[in-house]
Amino acid sequence: MSKRKVRLKRKSKLVFLLILLIGVIGFGGIYHISYFSNVKNKKVELSNDKKDKKVIKKEPKEYTANLFMVGDALIHYGVYNDAKQKDGSYDFRNMFEYIKPIASKYDLAYYNQETILGGASLGYSSYPRFNSPQEVGDAFIDAGFNMVSLATNHTMDKNEQGVINSVNYWKTKKDKVVYSGQWISAEEREMETSQVYEKNGIKYAFLSYTTWTNGLETPVNKEYLNNVYSPEKAAADIAKVKDKADVIIVAMHWGTEYSLGVDVHQDEIANYLSNLGVHIIIGAHPHVVEPVEYLNNGKTFVIYSLGNFISDQGVTERLIGLMMEVTIRKKVDTLDNVTISIESPKAQLIYTKDRKDFKVIPFSKLNDSILPNYMKLYEKYKGVVNTFYPDLTWGLTYE
Repeated sequence: MSKRKVRLKRKSKLVFLLILLIGVIGFGGIYHISYFSNVKNKKVELSNDKKDKKVIKKEPKEYTANLFMVGDALIHYGVYNDAKQKDGSYDFRNMFEYIKPIASKYDLAYYNQETILGGASLGYSSYPRFNSPQEVGDAFIDAGFNMVSLATNHTMDKNEQGVINSVNYWKTKKDKVVYSGQWISAEEREMETSQVYEKNGIKYAFLSYTTWTNGLETPVNKEYLNNVYSPEKAAADIAKVKDKADVIIVAMHWGTEYSLGVDVHQDEIANYLSNLGVHIIIGAHPHVVEPVEYLNNGKTFVIYSLGNFISDQGVTERLIGLMMEVTIRKKVDTLDNVTISIESPKAQLIYTKDRKDFKVIPFSKLNDSILPNYMKLYEKYKGVVNTFYPDLTWGLTYE
């Protein structure tokens, strides 16, 4: 082969290699641009996705329920005789004429049924062993009351049958009233002391105990008939509801009759219940008003005695009772932590006009012709109630 042909062949190979190299570089450049362009676009798309996602943040929540409380329905002969109608039935509703417009405005309205509602079949009776018409309960429900305490020193006045009749009556009102303190079986007691109710998003438990029985003990193995207090029993009951309820309310039948002061046993029990986690303690039995106070740095609000709501005891101080209201507030933060507070306690005195045409009258509607020197009496008993808590507000929200 000539030298010229060899040079041409070498030149052709170089041209081919050069073209091939340019092609590879060109394809690589196009791929590089395309790849990184896609990556850049993907980054933009991911960035846009993040912008489109909404961050969900929990908002704090707050719930309130207002609780109204009055004292003892102590139904003496004079009270039920005044309620008797010509046909032999009983109607107590007119006696609560001034109370219904107040009680019916509250979310929760409490009273203490001091005397057993054993009904007509057992015969109605007065002091010392009472039995009252069941129409008493009807009248309280009509007035707006939806919580009733049943454990008292008069629970066993008509023996076991009285309790059976009473509980069977209240069972017919379960859609309207929460009750505690009397049961007709151990199974019922276990079930109902574990019960938690709800109002306005607030879960609450309600328990009722008595420290007094007037010597009328319950039959052996039938202690469920009357819920007699013991520290061990209270601790066990409260433990059953503590993790389920936001608020625990306990009605206590305790103290010294006709004493305007708090005795050592009341003080001891109140502090014990507060340490167990009770938020509100409502006292009965003394038949006169006693002080109110906060315990445990505001954790528990105690009313040592609301006194009589309606009775025929005839002595002025026993015809004067206390109406109370508190606001139960539940706060839930963004982490679902719950805080409960018992706030804004307010009070007003009431007077039972007795002897004839019985009527429960708020002091705001009294005058000297109904109760002579009523303003002096107001200042006296206001002072008693304020003993431990002088900042108490007087005058109810719905009065």
